[in-house]
Amino acid sequence: MEKYFIDTTYKNVDYTLSAPAFGEYEGCTFQNCNFSNSNLGKISFIDCVFNHCNISNAQLAEAIIRDVQFNHCKMMGLHFETCSDFLFSASFTQCTLNLSSFYKLKMKNTAFNDCTLHEIDFTDTDLTGASFTNCDLKGATFDNTLLEKADLSTAYNYIIDPDRNKIKKAKFSKDGLPGLLMKYNIVVR
Repeated sequence: MEKYFIDTTYKNVDYTLSAPAFGEYEGCTFQNCNFSNSNLGKISFIDCVFNHCNISNAQLAEAIIRDVQFNHCKMMGLHFETCSDFLFSASFTQCTLNLSSFYKLKMKNTAFNDCTLHEIDFTDTDLTGASFTNCDLKGATFDNTLLEKADLSTAYNYIIDPDRNKIKKAKFSKDGLPGLLMKYNIVVR
């Protein structure tokens, strides 16, 4: 039987010792919790906030993530593409998301603020209107990615092939031009 947890705050819980109870968490806050390598599959997180949590390598199969805020979290090696894609929505502030994947997810208007996104996979992802404020995208994969109206004007270390991605009305800074022209092997000064 599924359990419901509403407007509850969890502080300093180590979920590596025992996974969170299966059910639906709505309006809950997780503060300084360790979910590393935990199984979060089929758990619903709706209007939740994760602050200073370690969620690295957690299993997300069929997890529901809707209107969730991740702040100052370590989130390496996550396969968000295994989450339920129905109404998937999240925001990320000062998170480390290295080696994670958002393959084929619809993430319109998603906000990434001051995040490290090394070796992230955005293949076939819909990032229409997304913002990457002061984000490090070193080694990120953009292939057949929908970036229309996305704001990468303060993002850096990205390589995006305009012929392999949809970038109409996306915003880039002059400093980001080398990342758009990399395939031409030209020098921009």
